[in-house]
Amino acid sequence: MSESKLAGQFFDAAIGLLQHVRDEESRNIAAAGSAVADTVQAGGRLFAFGAGHSSLAAQDVVYRAGGLAVMNLLAVPGVVGVDVMPATLGSALERVDGLAGAVLDSSPARAGDLLVIISLSGRNALPVEMAMNARALGLTVIGVTSVAYATETKSRHSSGTFLKDHCDIVLDSHIAVGDAELTHESIEAPFAPASTVVTSALMQATMAAAAEQLADRGIEPPLLRSGNVDGGHEWNGRVMAEYRDRIFFRH
Repeated sequence: MSESKLAGQFFDAAIGLLQHVRDEESRNIAAAGSAVADTVQAGGRLFAFGAGHSSLAAQDVVYRAGGLAVMNLLAVPGVVGVDVMPATLGSALERVDGLAGAVLDSSPARAGDLLVIISLSGRNALPVEMAMNARALGLTVIGVTSVAYATETKSRHSSGTFLKDHCDIVLDSHIAVGDAELTHESIEAPFAPASTVVTSALMQATMAAAAEQLADRGIEPPLLRSGNVDGGHEWNGRVMAEYRDRIFFRH
């Protein structure tokens, strides 16, 4: 079978976006890494939130080999993944006013912690209110979003604002509105979204910057190792025991 032209075009588009984001967001990534390092150094806890497919990038930094053990998923029931039935419920819940406040109030998040909120459009009530409420509680908020949506779409929150308007640091994924990199003359709808690739890269780059900052300060980053390499389980056991009061994905 011959190579797929469109498959190659998607790789080209994704690589181009990654290079663009690397160059355009380098200072913001460094700032986000410093904020994460500050929180770890001060004894705070880290949380990541995303709804729908944005949750994939949040999950990618939680309980992850090579990741920070103190990063926790702030889960909102019904919006984390497409496993909920019907899958469309998650999209509907993103537009429900007041849900973010209820989730934060019942979560372990407190002043001095840090929350990364991932939302491609940043226009729905859930991520907007999550950022507003988190900052009111004294959390540092990092938003990962496509700023283009704020100029090309309307907010679905009563304030008329977007996620980017309520963050201490914003990481712009530079994803075009609609999140589809390819078109074809014989296919009516655009396709091949790249937001997950780029957003996950932004998250991992931020974690790398945080680890670098901690090391520069003489602090050993609380990193997990793969459980599939010799000594990995023992290493992780020690890290989790040392940081058990800041880890919420295990009892």
